[in-house]
Amino acid sequence: MNITSQMVKELREKTNAGMMDCKKALAETDGNMEKAVDYLRQKGLAVAAKRASRATSEGVIECYIHAGGKLGVMVEVGCETDFVAKTDSFIEFAKNIAMHIAAVNPVAIKREDVPEALLAREKDIYAKQALDTGKPANIVEKIVAGKIDKFYADSCLLEQQYVKNPDLSVQDLLNEIVATLGENIAIKRFARFQVGA
Repeated sequence: MNITSQMVKELREKTNAGMMDCKKALAETDGNMEKAVDYLRQKGLAVAAKRASRATSEGVIECYIHAGGKLGVMVEVGCETDFVAKTDSFIEFAKNIAMHIAAVNPVAIKREDVPEALLAREKDIYAKQALDTGKPANIVEKIVAGKIDKFYADSCLLEQQYVKNPDLSVQDLLNEIVATLGENIAIKRFARFQVGA
């Protein structure tokens, strides 16, 4: 199939990927736009995995204050170089993460960061709910495991659906920015403040 410049332009607008990457993705998928988007997302995952071990000693601290000044978020997003930390796309990513945290109020960045006491309390609640319905012990374990996975998806920042585009998780968004900027990027920590909370 003939890959036109208009097709490449359309894919670039959808994915923010480089022109040559878009052209290659369209060639690999015989011009199918949806498959090309998936191809680029998978490539982004591979790039992100390759860069994950690199140190992120540069970056920014970004703030988001919700209208009325009753809710605010500070987030630290790290990258490898000062050059990337100053790019518009990196700063916009950090701002979007701060806004997402304000809207969705995650408990932790990733599963490993969820406090053990909170996790134990949730497991206990789910187990009691399942036992109250009269389910046998082996089924209760499966129910609790499923509900804990759902708890992680709702409570861990990287697993949450991105508030501006529910088709993506925050991890997907992070993988895309890593692929676009070509550096390891990490959401290091955040603090969410709410008046009266």
